[in-house]
Amino acid sequence: MQTGAPEFVLGIDVGGTFTKYGFVSHQGECVGENSIPTHADEPFSHFLARLVQAVEETRRTLGYEIVLRGIGMGAPNANYYTGRIEKPANLSWGDVDVVGLMGKHFKDIPIIITNDANAAAIGEMRFGAAQNMRDFVMITLGTGLGSGLVSNGQLIYGHDGFAGELGHIIVDPNGRMHINGRRGALETYVSATGIKRTVFHLLAEYPDESELRDLSFHEMTGEHITAAAKRGDKIALEAYEYTGRILGIKLADTVAYTSPEAIIFFGGPTKAGNLLLDPIKKHMEENLFPIYRNKVKLLISALEGRNAAVLGASALVWQELDRAAMSR
Repeated sequence: MQTGAPEFVLGIDVGGTFTKYGFVSHQGECVGENSIPTHADEPFSHFLARLVQAVEETRRTLGYEIVLRGIGMGAPNANYYTGRIEKPANLSWGDVDVVGLMGKHFKDIPIIITNDANAAAIGEMRFGAAQNMRDFVMITLGTGLGSGLVSNGQLIYGHDGFAGELGHIIVDPNGRMHINGRRGALETYVSATGIKRTVFHLLAEYPDESELRDLSFHEMTGEHITAAAKRGDKIALEAYEYTGRILGIKLADTVAYTSPEAIIFFGGPTKAGNLLLDPIKKHMEENLFPIYRNKVKLLISALEGRNAAVLGASALVWQELDRAAMSR
């Protein structure tokens, strides 16, 4: 390999449908970004073989040599401490030693994994809206609700590696059924899927005219709901008010745990902007213990339009490399 070749980290974001990856520099430049189908129903060994092949092919097409300093991966139920992915709901892998198996293909470099929301939080801290912040909460809104808690400049993992799963705190013990069999979890209300469930509940409950009535559950998207709300559709507006109230109340609880400087939102539902943020802010402030009021900023991710999870997975490794360099 040529002397002075640029250094990159491979960032990998594993999703239930697609796995995205890219080579990320120390400054956050992402090159060779690509993706492969995850094929969630196949064994991890098959997935890994396809991923290794795709990464090597992409590396060859860069047109120049690079030094690969490490690999970071964000994935469902990925455990930073053990290097394992443990029984992810949307993947059929069971409990798999990801770091150990990947290390057989990528030798002599660090491989670090964490869940996708934690990866997004690290990416936001290094490359996005949380630069220079030491205390913040990251909320990722998609099919579910992910979260990462950063306190005193450190991501909180807890004793077992699974701290900060706000999507699974309970809103109502007799509430909506979750795919895992529990009732009333926050993400069944506050996620792209949860907002759709709210819309259909409101359509059944109220007779108001709505442009959303002609759409089936599978046809409806967040873009439909946002567009309808911007045109003054009462059902769409009420859906965002209802969502903001529930999330605002639960974020008031979260503020009491970590006293963050900011709460940062990433994902499709954030495209609704103030239609969602205004009710979140209103209900959060109303339910905060007074000493916390008017202190917590609500921000949209500065990484929107970029692959936050790929950047975050790479930032996880750059962070470790920087710490190692400083301790020498």
